[in-house]
Amino acid sequence: MSQKSSSPIFRFAPSPNGLLHLGHAFSALVTWRAAKVLAGTALLRIEDIDTERCKPEFVDAIYNDLHWLGLDWPSPVMVQSERFDSYAAAGNHLRDADLLYPCFCTRSEVAALATDSDPDGAPLYPGTCRHLHRGEQIERLQRGDPVQFRLDTKAAAARTGMLTYSVVGPLITDRPQIRYARPERWGDVVLQRKGTPTSYHLSVVVDDAAQAITHITRGRDMEPATDLHVLLQMLLGLPTPIYHFHRLILDDDGKKLSKSRGSPSLASLRDAGWTPDDVRRALSL
Repeated sequence: MSQKSSSPIFRFAPSPNGLLHLGHAFSALVTWRAAKVLAGTALLRIEDIDTERCKPEFVDAIYNDLHWLGLDWPSPVMVQSERFDSYAAAGNHLRDADLLYPCFCTRSEVAALATDSDPDGAPLYPGTCRHLHRGEQIERLQRGDPVQFRLDTKAAAARTGMLTYSVVGPLITDRPQIRYARPERWGDVVLQRKGTPTSYHLSVVVDDAAQAITHITRGRDMEPATDLHVLLQMLLGLPTPIYHFHRLILDDDGKKLSKSRGSPSLASLRDAGWTPDDVRRALSL
């Protein structure tokens, strides 16, 4: 059930699969500053649907890093691993609308058949299993074959028609501009897997609605994914927030800071003697 509020609500939603770095600090600081400008609230959400990679010690580190930066948030904090039932219900809604279909393709099969890539650069799924006969689908599901459930994006877009959303610039109080969403460039994305009733795309739109999020601040690299989120919001009857896409924090090689690339963590900078003011100066905040 969505919260009711007359003031803007923002959120910062890190995944506890590693330690936060300066890129996370920038996103968090921008979010809290925007909430302050609009006399709103900034919420913290822990996005830990990947229960294998996400660890409790990284959750504790998130709390410690944000407190060190001087940020606070309302309690209790929403934790995604506690909300799988809500995501399953959203997925079931899409299944009942005949917008999800089972896919039995492996990653290597998708890569071998793909003739294009999605906005993230991954092989674009060619829709192989979309045309499977219903009887074959049932037989393979009953046999227990590895399966994932994909959104029939073309059919979904046909139901919603043209999609738009509002974007504000660096000055959050600026008049929003209208953007047109193009979810078709993602192809038929995976929304559920066997044993995991959700994906990032599905869980994030469900949670944004549940927390009554009105404004989302996210990096420019997330701009393409927003098109898909707007589509899911329309299909599920959920509100579409206002978006702001902030600049990315890059390393000396001009690449986005990343946990997987071993970018220096906030904890390591703190241990090296950095202060929160040093962080803000480094980020030009």
